[in-house]
Amino acid sequence: MTAAKVVAFGGGHGLSASLRALRHCAGDLDLDITAVVTVGDDGGSSGRLRAERGGLPPGDLRQALVALAGDHPATRRSAGLFQHRFAGDSGDGLAGHAVGNLVLCGLMEQLGDPVAALEHAGAMLGAVGRVLPMSRQPVGIEARVRGADPARPDEVRTVRGQHQVAVTTGRVESLRLTPTAPDACVEAVAAVGEADWLIFGPGSWYTSVLPHLLVPGLAAAIVASRARRLVTLNLAAEKETLGLSVADHLAALHSYLPQLTVDFVLADSKAVGDPEPAGRAAESLGARLVLAPVAVTDGSPRHDPAALGAALVPVLGADR
Repeated sequence: MTAAKVVAFGGGHGLSASLRALRHCAGDLDLDITAVVTVGDDGGSSGRLRAERGGLPPGDLRQALVALAGDHPATRRSAGLFQHRFAGDSGDGLAGHAVGNLVLCGLMEQLGDPVAALEHAGAMLGAVGRVLPMSRQPVGIEARVRGADPARPDEVRTVRGQHQVAVTTGRVESLRLTPTAPDACVEAVAAVGEADWLIFGPGSWYTSVLPHLLVPGLAAAIVASRARRLVTLNLAAEKETLGLSVADHLAALHSYLPQLTVDFVLADSKAVGDPEPAGRAAESLGARLVLAPVAVTDGSPRHDPAALGAALVPVLGADR
C-alpha cells in the first residue's frame, strides 16, 4: 500500500506544530509529507537577510525543516544547530541570526535555486518529508486595516509587511500580496496535484495561511486537486485576528478562494466553546467539525504535537 501524500500549508510555529503532529502519526499511518511555506517574512533575522542578501526569507523554511528532521542523534544535533541563535548586541553582525537561516541563505546563493537548497538542507537534517516555498520569489504582504490607530477606530489604512500585519491591533479587512500574482513554485503545484490530503493551519491566519490562496497557480492547483481538505484551527486569537470567531476564520478562507471546499475542520474542544456555531461554520464549507483536546496542558495557546497527531490519525486514516 502506497503512502498517503499530505501537503501542509503555513509558516512559522503553526506549520511546525502541524508537521510535528504528522510525524507523530507515523506509528499508525504511512504518510508522505510535503510542507509548502509562505515567503513573506520581513522581520528579525529573516528580514535582515532578505534586505541585505536578497532571496527568500529563510526563517519559516528553517522551522519546517527542523520539524521534519530525522531522529538519529546526529541529525537531532544538526537540527539543534539550525535553531541556535547567536547572542550579542545590535552592533554585532551575527547577533540575532539563527544558524539555519545563514546555512539556507548560503545554500541558496551557492546552488542558485531555493528548492535545490532546501533539498540539500533536508538531506543534512535527515528530513522525513519535503519542504518547498510557495513561490521562488519573496513576496510582500499588505493589509487594509480598520482601527490600526486606536485613536481613530473607524479609519482604514494600509499596513505593509508581514511583521506589521501580524502585530496590528486593528481589524484586517482585506489582504494582498506584492507582486499581486507571484509565480507558484512548480514543485509545490505538482505536490498539490498528487496529494491525498491538503492541510491548512494552524498558524497566523493572515500572514501564514491565507497568503497561499493569493498565489494564482497554487490556488488553481488547490481547487483542481482531488485531495481531501482539512483545516486545523488556532487555539486563541492573535493580534492580527483579534475579535474573529471560528466562523470568521473559515469565512476568510472562502473569501479569498470561493471555490474552496473543506472536508474536516479540526478544533480544540475547550478553545471552541459552544460547538454549534463552529459546526455551522464548518458545514458552510462542506466540512464536518472534529473536536479533540489538542492543546498543551499548561494552559498556553499552543498545540501539543502528540495530542494533535492523535487527533489526526482517525481523520487522515478514514476511508473516503
